[in-house]
Amino acid sequence: MNRSASTRVSTLLNKVPQVTLAFWAIKIMSTTVGETGADYLAVHVGLGTAITGAIMVALLIGALVGQVRSGRYVPWLYWLTVVLVSVVGTQITDALTDGLGVSLYVSTLAFGVALAAIFALWYATERTLSIQTITTTRRELFYWAAVLFTFALGTAAGDLATEALGLGFQWGVLVFSGLIALIGLAWFLGANAVLAFWLAYILTRPLGASLGDLLSQAKTYGGLGFGTVYTSIAFLFLIVVLVGLLSIGRPQNDVAVEDEA
Repeated sequence: MNRSASTRVSTLLNKVPQVTLAFWAIKIMSTTVGETGADYLAVHVGLGTAITGAIMVALLIGALVGQVRSGRYVPWLYWLTVVLVSVVGTQITDALTDGLGVSLYVSTLAFGVALAAIFALWYATERTLSIQTITTTRRELFYWAAVLFTFALGTAAGDLATEALGLGFQWGVLVFSGLIALIGLAWFLGANAVLAFWLAYILTRPLGASLGDLLSQAKTYGGLGFGTVYTSIAFLFLIVVLVGLLSIGRPQNDVAVEDEA
């Protein structure tokens, strides 16, 4: 193969899994765990929001350090980080809404602006927002910053729709599922794949939160009454099973990229 004097091709390891049905299933369930898990620790265990938040932030930092220092995509470490980001993202929104009394309209707008700023800086620096080329530490840090704010934005937008606007848990599941389906259809018909991915990624957060509330909340509040304990355990079990299956015989996430000499 001919190569120019100024360009060399190298094979690096992508730090993000391939986007498959299993990816979306685990993502949605992780958002549900973020919703129910945060409520369980803060309310039912009695740790309170401050202690729960401190513990989750510490665990998230540890997971992120391990994830960034890892030289390749490790399924259990990646998805553990996603679950912890989900919990922390939920707690950020809850702290603003319940603790500081910030309007959901304001927090939704603020998180939306912050996420847009991260995407703008990411694109200006790397010229891509694709998750298929998370092959450098800088790109990975941009990626996780974006993921954190998608969870925070999704939590605020979901609470705004289901609570402030009175959509309810059942309608929340239907509406957000429908929006994701429309995005999938648009992608199938030729819409920009990167834009479609991130829009769907944001919407999985309110979908997972609505699903978690529907399953865990008491029937008097519009839920099915399974409780946060059983809902969290069930979804964590399913996540572990799926991640375990993905880890068996998993090929490396190799991607060819061009580096300027």
